Amino acid sequence: MQSITIRRPDDWHLHLRDGAMLEGVIGDTSRDFARAIIMPNLVPPVVTTADAEAYRGRIMAALPKGDKFQPLMTLYLTEHTNPDDVEAGKTSGLTTAVKLYPAGATTNSHGGVRDIEKAMPVLERMAKIGLPLCVHGEVTAPEVDIFDREAVFIETVLDPLRKRLPELKVTMEHVTTKDGIDYIKSAKSNLAGSITTHHLIINRNAILVGGIRPHYYCLPVAKRENHRLALRAAATSGDPRFFLGTDSAPHVDPLKECACGCAGIYTSINTMSCLAHVFEQENALDRLEAFASLNGPAWYGLPVNEERITLVKRDEPVSFPAKVETGAGLVTVFDPMFPLYWDVDR
Repeated sequence: MQSITIRRPDDWHLHLRDGAMLEGVIGDTSRDFARAIIMPNLVPPVVTTADAEAYRGRIMAALPKGDKFQPLMTLYLTEHTNPDDVEAGKTSGLTTAVKLYPAGATTNSHGGVRDIEKAMPVLERMAKIGLPLCVHGEVTAPEVDIFDREAVFIETVLDPLRKRLPELKVTMEHVTTKDGIDYIKSAKSNLAGSITTHHLIINRNAILVGGIRPHYYCLPVAKRENHRLALRAAATSGDPRFFLGTDSAPHVDPLKECACGCAGIYTSINTMSCLAHVFEQENALDRLEAFASLNGPAWYGLPVNEERITLVKRDEPVSFPAKVETGAGLVTVFDPMFPLYWDVDR
């Protein structure tokens, strides 16, 4: 197959940051994607509906002229989040989901939830009104190995929560383990998972073999090869419970290449080329549209995009910049470590 036409895709987990970084990276998403769920872990975080409305305004102001793009806003769950404000955001159509960060789990998550009991009034209201909860599915207890955080979260936090509130719709974001895939498959309803571009391609060797390579460091951290293969099988299966959420997360190079580097991989610019490569390897190009364009809208109760894009397989490798220049500084682009021949035909 030398070309494939699919409905314009969406990104169901995206970091755009703010200010000069937002202005520098948003075009890499809006060129290819119609919509994206925008992460709220700014400094300060997007906690209220008013915060989300203001942030949405800044995103729209930063869009390149002529691009059609809809940011889908989320609220950052805290132990003091007001259920009435959350419901008002849902009723107005502004808020698509609420994001649970266990405190300390990832970038700018220190204000997240430490005691799930204190967030129960909000979670109960969300279950009642049908507003999805997006979770960063890791525990942060220091005694838990970083490679086991997702499995322990499922056992000790997520499964008890879902048994307590079975009507709560939950998205396990950036699933990284076979444990997570199997748990989603075992659910009868109200559970789905997003999968990133980079977790389909790298395992933990990419970070550690041949020296520490900070531009492959992300949270949740990449796991063993058997987990990567489970992710690929789920993503390419056509199962409607799995869909694309890139978790594309730009950091300027000095914050990645230092003694305590930030977690995040920047994939917005080449995600569709990477995905076409992966799906072709798995003999599943006919299921790329489901993963990138159909399953996510169905899960979030939104219409699929009418617009189409065409991916073409070139004779020569497609060239992507190694770094993106932003007003905040240089951001390194994800290198899949193999040549990419698939390209969005513009």
